Parts: sequence; C-alpha cells; structure tokens
Amino acid sequence: MNIRLVLKSLGIVILTEGLCMLPSLLVSLIYGQGDATAFVISIIICLTVGYVLYRIPIKNRNFYARDGYAIVSLGWIAISLFGAVPFVISGAIPSFIDAFFETTSGFTTTGSTILQDIESLTHGLLFWRSFTHWMGGMGVLVLTLAVLPSIGAGSFHIMKAESTGPSAEKLVPKLGQTAKILYAIYIVMTAAQVIFLLIAGMPLFDSLIHAFGSAGTGGFSNKNLSVGAYGNIYIEIIITVFTILFGVNFGLYYRLIKGDAKGFLKDEEFRFYIGIILVSIILITIDLCKNGLFTLGQGLRHSSFQVGTIITTTGFSTTDFNLWPTFSKTILVILMLTGASAGSTGGGIKCLRILLLLKTIKREISKIIHPRAVHTVKTNHKAVNEDTVSGTLTYFFIYAAVFIISTLLISIDGKDWVTSGSAVIATLSNIGPGFEVVGPMGNFSGFSVFSKLVFCFDMLAGRLEFLPMLVLLSPMAWKKGSM
Repeated sequence: MNIRLVLKSLGIVILTEGLCMLPSLLVSLIYGQGDATAFVISIIICLTVGYVLYRIPIKNRNFYARDGYAIVSLGWIAISLFGAVPFVISGAIPSFIDAFFETTSGFTTTGSTILQDIESLTHGLLFWRSFTHWMGGMGVLVLTLAVLPSIGAGSFHIMKAESTGPSAEKLVPKLGQTAKILYAIYIVMTAAQVIFLLIAGMPLFDSLIHAFGSAGTGGFSNKNLSVGAYGNIYIEIIITVFTILFGVNFGLYYRLIKGDAKGFLKDEEFRFYIGIILVSIILITIDLCKNGLFTLGQGLRHSSFQVGTIITTTGFSTTDFNLWPTFSKTILVILMLTGASAGSTGGGIKCLRILLLLKTIKREISKIIHPRAVHTVKTNHKAVNEDTVSGTLTYFFIYAAVFIISTLLISIDGKDWVTSGSAVIATLSNIGPGFEVVGPMGNFSGFSVFSKLVFCFDMLAGRLEFLPMLVLLSPMAWKKGSM
C-alpha cells in the first residue's frame, strides 16, 4: 500500500471537512448560544492536521485499487473522529465514544442517536449534526472530488469504493465532472425541498435540518418527536415525496435532464423500487385499519410516510410504529433490508441487488430445466457480467455474516432479541430507528461502549458496502506490491 499517498489524500479530506464546518460556525454566531468557540477550535484542528498530512512528500505515485479503498475507509473513520470534536469541546456530548457514535451515524446517514433530549442542543450543533447527513449522503470523497478533483489517477478507485450499488457509473468521461454533475443535482433538489417546506409553514432553520436529513436519507431531526412534532400533513407529504426521490439512482436524473424520459420510466430498478413502495403502503394501510388503529385517511397518511422513510433508510417518524401490528412491522423490516436504489443516497441492500438475486435464482432454475441452453442475467435488456453477479452474491453472504457476528457481540449487553437484532439491522442498513428500546421514540444510549463501537463499525461497513472496511482489516492490503 502506498502509505504516503493515502495519508496525503486523507489530508485533503480532513481539510474539506474543516471548511464544511464554516456554515455551522456561522449559525453559531447568528444564534449566539456559546458554541462558536467549539467550532473555531475544531476548524483549526482540522485545517492544521489536514495541511500537515497534505504536505507529505510523495515519492511513489502508483495508485492501486487497495489504495483507493484504504483512502475511503480511513477517510470515513477520520471525518467521523474529527466531526465529533465540536460535540466534545462544547460539552454537549462529553463522552468521546458517544460523540463518535453520533457523528458516525450522521456521516453514514444512519440517523441512530444516543441523545435523549435533542432539543437541548444549540442551533449550531443541531445544524452540524444534520449537515453531516448532507455531506455523507452523496459521499464525502465524492464531494472532495467535486471541490478538489486533483487527488490523482486513482480517483475512480475512490469513487468506486464509496459509491452504492453493484458497480460505479461515470456519467461523463471526466470523473471530476461526474462528481460536479451529481452534486449539482443534489443541491438543486435540496434547495427545492427547503422552499416547499417553507411554503408549508416550517421555519427556515427547521426546513434546512429536515432537507439535509431527507437529501442524505439520514433522518436527524431537531425535534424529539421527529416530524410528528409538527402535526402538519403538508410537511409530511413533502418529506415523503423527497425522501423517495432521493432514493432514486441519480444517474437516472441525469438521463432525464438529457431528455431520456423513456429510459427513466422504463428502468427496471426504478419500477421495482416504486412497486415495492406502493404495495407496502397498501398492505400496511389495510392492516392498520383492520386492527382499528387509524381511519383509512390516517392509515394511508402514516403508512405512506413510514414506508417512504424506511425503504430509503431515512428514518424520520410521525408515529411510534413500535405499536403497529406484527404484519406491518414485518413489512417495515423487509423494507429496512431492501433499501433504496443503487446510486442513490439511500442505504440497505439496494433494490438492484435484490433484482439480480431474483434473476440469478431464476437462471439457476432454468439451467436445471434447460441444461443445454445459454443462460444470462439481464437488467434493462443488457447482460450483466459474471463478476457483478458474483459480487452481488458475495455481498449477501457478507451482510448475513456481519449481521450474525454483530448481533452475537452486542447480545453481551443482555438486551432482548428484537432490540438487539433490529439495532444491528438499523445500523448495518443505515436506517436509524429499530424496534423496542431502539424504536422511533427510543435511542442507543443504553448500550455499552463496546456495543456502540460495534454499531459504529456496522454503520461504516454498511454505508461503504463492506469491502473498503474489510480491505482495511486485511493484512495483505498493507504489504508492498500491486493489487
């Protein structure tokens, strides 16, 4: 591994994070709640450490895939560590492990929290807490590529390691330009949501917080009762629609901009994604009404919101779905595992992988029935190469293995199985809330330090889709030579 190049690249990432703290500092100065000093010190630390690392001289400029994966995994760990500093210095979260958990949850757009009284935080810290969602949604290193696209020839390895889904896609030949296009779409959609929320009657600060949470599909709110605190159906509809939109592959939006509306609407993953949402809303609405919990209108309102925020792994809530019937909760668990589209800001396994798995199963059945025929897996009428199919199956195995091991490790805390299992799914799929103790009205504060560190690993591994974190743990990756 090219250690010097990795460290230099980390310097650029940490410098970028320091600059990204400036808006939070501005908010702190505007509201004057005494947290500005914490941001000033944090920014100085980031800029100093980042500059020192950036100045490291490089003798060997060879950039291998493992270097890109190392930059991504170490970069996400670094931004989570440095991002925790404002919370610790301000005294809002005295425990560094708890602060690290909160910022890891923010950057990975998970939305799980250890805070019991969110509304006690200052406006500056609330802004930073949600802005980490916005930064992490599209990808911190993709942001770095957009701002400073001179990391080097290994930029594609970096984007590939950070992108969600079976394969990374360049919209245009130049990677820096691709990053700029993605962020331009991201910014326009975020701004549009802010405007709609303002029209619906939400204050500007709150609109920014919830737009950041929707765009990054993270779910941090500035209210203890999340979106339910407003009791405003128009706000709920806007957030539902935008979270679903942010769960769509951003490559499809680029197609739409280029005039390919037909390709957008006929995309298999998009249809699968929308189909799951509609079916889930109908089934949960029927179940809620049948059990007498809500009227038809109320059931449709709450089921639509929760389905939209759960499948996109946003995690906002308008009601305590912990109290819903088992059938409805089971559907929500399935949505938690499924996740949004590949190439979106959402987490989970991704709809495209579910599609590929189903098509692979169909192919294996066809091989038994027609052993002499040539069988290929196709999406959008195009053959999927075997490496992608193999990678998809490997992903499912790793997901299951990490889930089992993590659940076993945190079971040491003695929580009930539903709490432990759903907590792992919530962090591994970057959802936020689970069930029982970690439900929408609960939090993760009751877990031990060890369990919180396990959850931090799960959040990072889930957001980066395992391989970057596993490469980092592999002794082979640290040996000299190519890969």
